[in-house]
Order: sequence, then C-alpha cells, then structure tokens
Amino acid sequence: MRPNKAEPMENKPLFVEKQYLGRDYGRISIRMVMALFCFAAYYITERREQNADLFLVVGCGILIVSIIMMFLLHYRTTVTGSSIILDGLWTTSQVVISLNDITAVERTQYSPFLINNPVYNLHKKGTIRFYAGGKDAVRLTDRDGLIYVIGTHCPEEFERTIHLAMRSPLSGSRAG
Repeated sequence: MRPNKAEPMENKPLFVEKQYLGRDYGRISIRMVMALFCFAAYYITERREQNADLFLVVGCGILIVSIIMMFLLHYRTTVTGSSIILDGLWTTSQVVISLNDITAVERTQYSPFLINNPVYNLHKKGTIRFYAGGKDAVRLTDRDGLIYVIGTHCPEEFERTIHLAMRSPLSGSRAG
C-alpha cells in the first residue's frame, strides 16, 4: 500500500503493536493442563459412561476456545507523531494519550507476579493499566502525575519510538 502524500505526518503510525487475548504463555499452559487432565480422565475411565464422554467434550471445548482466543485482539498500541493511541476490543473506548502531556517514559516490568489478568484501561490507585501478556511494560507519567502502564512485547522499540516522537517538531514537546 502506498502512503498518501496528502496525509499529515502526525497521523502516520511510527509504531504499531497488537496484543492478543489468548497468547500469554501462562494462560496457555493452564488451559493445556486442564485439557490434558480431561483427556487423561476420559482415557482412564474403564467403562465409557456418560461422564467419560463429558470429559472428552470439555477437553475438546477447552482446546477450541483456546485456539479462538489466540486470534482475539485485546488492544492495539499505535504511536503517531503527536499521540499514543490504545484501541481495544469491540465496545471499548479508544484511549488517546497526547505526547505533549508526557513528562517521563521508562521501561519496566509490568508486575512482579507470574500470572496477571489481561486488562484494558484499568484505573487503580492513580495508575491506568493496559495489559494482555508478557512481563515487560512501558511506564508513562503525564503532567498531572497520572501514570500509564502499558504492557508490551517490544519494550525497547516502544520506548525508543515514544522518545523519537516526543523530540519531533510535531509533538511540540522537548522532553526525553
């Protein structure tokens, strides 16, 4: 696809990352262990009763739901010349963070816990969180002291792109 020359520079994406709901390794492992338990219970059952068939159906259901979830987009992170746009699932509102308001950008660990729940626009204790999977995040602080924690699989590239966009003349910001 050719870029449109009439399109303003600030609307062109500098960084795009898609976070999928079912691609977190911890959650995949839990679902696979549950499915394997169901298949083992089906196999171990001596007489093929109705309960044994239920284990087979539940195990197959877990596998099918797991495969479908791997293709469900949780949110998309886009960095343009003037903002960071977080666009979530079907009915969620789009979150736009102006780069003019950002005072600090740092790469960090999302959480010290091994397994974290996927969240989109979760407001908790002065922090707004966005997370689908992985262990890395970028922490943004705005002028009002509000902290955004955005989970990412590409923390170096995401942080570097934000710094570059903040230095560009389009954002009007000189922080970095």
